[in-house]
Amino acid sequence: MLTTATSAGRRVPGRREFLLRTGSLALMLLVVVAWFVLLRPSSLGGPSTYVIVSGDSMQPTLDSGDLVVAFEEDSYSVGDVVVYKVPGAESGAGTNIVHRIVGGSPQTGFVVKGDSREGPDHWEPTAEEILGKMTVSVPLVGSGLLSLRTPPGMALLAGLTTLLVALGVSQRSGTEARRPLRAENDR
Repeated sequence: MLTTATSAGRRVPGRREFLLRTGSLALMLLVVVAWFVLLRPSSLGGPSTYVIVSGDSMQPTLDSGDLVVAFEEDSYSVGDVVVYKVPGAESGAGTNIVHRIVGGSPQTGFVVKGDSREGPDHWEPTAEEILGKMTVSVPLVGSGLLSLRTPPGMALLAGLTTLLVALGVSQRSGTEARRPLRAENDR
């Protein structure tokens, strides 16, 4: 039996249910800690940068709407797909660019360009200005994340959250409501 009833008719979780809940909580905590240590974005002091690709300059390697995860490296070389910010005094300052290194050096600056572009970018980021090297790209996930920022996306997210909370409360209430009836029938 997973649960037992006390003389007052309250539900007391059994050992198996307790272990299952504790294990689930421990697993969730482990995932959050692992994300915080390994995948936390650089804006929170972490080692990674997340970028949603916009445009077609990196086709066929990357498409608009792909999510790119980049990690800071000790060194970068020709062929690496990197993320860097447009310099502060330029048009589009602060925008993250995902392009490939095609030449240059860490000291004088790397020559970077999109895979489908004819010529290189007019910015030449140094190794210190590069935010990271692309490690993972996930197709279309960025588009999904961007859609959550729209009013219908927020409404969907709020509705799903409300549904999950309601189901959790309903399940708990239903279980607690049935227990006292069984206890009364056993008398």
